[in-house]
Amino acid sequence: MFSKAVIIGFAATIAVIVLHFLVRGPKFDNVFGKDRSLKILDPMRAVIFFFTALFVEQKWSLIGALRKLVFLLALLCFVILVVTGLIPKILWGSVSGYWLSVHATASPVFAACMAILAVLWADNNRFDKNYLPFLNRILARQPKSTAAPQRCELCLKISFWCIMFLMLPVILSAVLSMFPIFGTDGQHTLLWIHRYSTLLLSLFGIIYLYLAGLNEMEKTAAG
Repeated sequence: MFSKAVIIGFAATIAVIVLHFLVRGPKFDNVFGKDRSLKILDPMRAVIFFFTALFVEQKWSLIGALRKLVFLLALLCFVILVVTGLIPKILWGSVSGYWLSVHATASPVFAACMAILAVLWADNNRFDKNYLPFLNRILARQPKSTAAPQRCELCLKISFWCIMFLMLPVILSAVLSMFPIFGTDGQHTLLWIHRYSTLLLSLFGIIYLYLAGLNEMEKTAAG
């Protein structure tokens, strides 16, 4: 059941991302220039652009360098955890051996990086702009920032906070399972909580990375 959920979840997420990019994404002429050669390679150019966009802009300060380093380390751990946690489960039905060892080694590093990013990026991901005017009118809320939001900014921030929220069941289910507190049924419940919260975290992580890359691509097209 979980293996099917993983396959369906990833396939649906990737399909929605591709469809969204084809319908709402910027035109390649605006991003790569109209005089480029071999336009047939535009999909490869887009993939390379998205990959390089993950290396977020670094401000020349200690905090800026720390933010970039922690982000890249978290991204590396995220890839390792997805590979070691989901692939063995799909292929062999369980995670064990070296797969489990690598998974358990990368997990605390990823958790620590996400905790640091939650502190460093929380201020930048506040909902302080006029994202939903009708909701602001209903709540009688006055946005603090007068700057116009970018097109993907709201969805990007929602994805960020969903990731941070899902980190709680992911971490707690793994930590609590190490203590002799719960019986057999409790351990199974914690395992399923860990699996499905990790799956949702992975999907939101992919969406966040896509929106971050799309945001950079739109900046390039506009500039």
